[in-house]
Amino acid sequence: MLRKGSIAAALFWLSAGWLVLALVTTGVLLTDLYSRTLDATLTDTLDFHVESLAGALLEAGDPQDDGIALADPRFERPRSGWYWIIRGEEGGLINLSTSVVGIDLPAVGAAADAMGRSTEVINDPFGTQLRMVERSVTLDDTTYRITVAGNLTEVLKLVADFRDQAFIVLGAVGIMLAVMSAIVGRIALRPIARLSKAVEAVREGESAEVTGTYPTEIAPLAEEVNELLRSNVQIIERARNQVGNLAHGLKTPIAVLRNEAHARKGALADIVASETEKMSNMVSTYLERARLAARTSVVGKKADATMIMLRLTRVMRKIHPDVTIAFQRPDASLPWFRGDEADFEEMAGNLLDNACKWSRGQVGVRLGSVRGEKGTQLLMRIDDNGPGLSEADAQKVLRRGVRLDEKTPGTGLGLDIVKELVDVYGGELELKRSQLGGLLVELRLPTARLGGLVRSPGN
Repeated sequence: MLRKGSIAAALFWLSAGWLVLALVTTGVLLTDLYSRTLDATLTDTLDFHVESLAGALLEAGDPQDDGIALADPRFERPRSGWYWIIRGEEGGLINLSTSVVGIDLPAVGAAADAMGRSTEVINDPFGTQLRMVERSVTLDDTTYRITVAGNLTEVLKLVADFRDQAFIVLGAVGIMLAVMSAIVGRIALRPIARLSKAVEAVREGESAEVTGTYPTEIAPLAEEVNELLRSNVQIIERARNQVGNLAHGLKTPIAVLRNEAHARKGALADIVASETEKMSNMVSTYLERARLAARTSVVGKKADATMIMLRLTRVMRKIHPDVTIAFQRPDASLPWFRGDEADFEEMAGNLLDNACKWSRGQVGVRLGSVRGEKGTQLLMRIDDNGPGLSEADAQKVLRRGVRLDEKTPGTGLGLDIVKELVDVYGGELELKRSQLGGLLVELRLPTARLGGLVRSPGN
């Protein structure tokens, strides 16, 4: 099927448009050529009849002799469109065919050509279009004007029939050529489709590089993609190393400054302690962002969300024994998460741990998929029967370090880390009112194909 915006569709419509133009032009030119040929044939036939009448006139000697006639029987039928007339030099009627009886045909008014022949197209009284040929013949010092008319309407009808049949045949040829063009286009573009699937397999984690044999036109593209993948891995590895070096290089001096400030008293020590604490938080924040960006930029990772959630719910039931966690396990058709397993576990673990901390003993977990503007997404819903959040508080808790209740253990960084990871993966995080009375957290993340993997049975 030709999809809008595809190369195959563009080639098909371009070929179809060109075929329509070429075939219509061909039909018009063929019809015109056929029309000219028939008209020339009719003119030659009439010219032959003029010469035959001139010969009969010479043989009879008397221009009014009844023996002057043409063998074609159409000149004997009234209203046949085939007529001949012999006039004197002054235009007086001398002899005529039976078909002309009762009809007033004018003389040809066109000028004679180099052969002394004049031709013109007129209509007879019955509406029949005629091609008339006239020539002057001199016998015994007497000049006669011989006029022969042929039925041009019959010729035009033949031309019309030819035109209709030609366009039917050309239309059939055009359809066959268009179908052939579509087939050729799809066959020619199959290597591009294979390359697309190979790149998709890399993105989905089914292959480490683009594999396969491709035509010389796109083989360099496949190699460039592989080079880009290798370069990306090298850049990410260097970034990880630099992040680690930066972490070790900054944390020690900041820790020394903090310890020195805490060991001393005074306004300067307080300022140094406060500023080093800010520096430590900023370093942690941006190092964490760099770590997340480097980790999630690796192409081809995916994780089984169902298995991870089964593992997390078992862990949370041990950490929060007073909380009932109900996990509705989805069927095997649920798509996998397209990303690092540790990242998904960190997001889901933070959200589930927060729900258990704030609930009044009941937490629900559901996994599913949803289609939207970004395609199919993995949907995680975690709700509890705790106090919930207002709309303003729901926006506030997503900020780094914000905690609405300082009595509850924690750093306040959990939801912000989740939000950072969600942003890196291009997902969505929403906080709503739960039907259980507390907070409902909806998390949407990109999905990956199963790629032939089979889930292990879980509890």
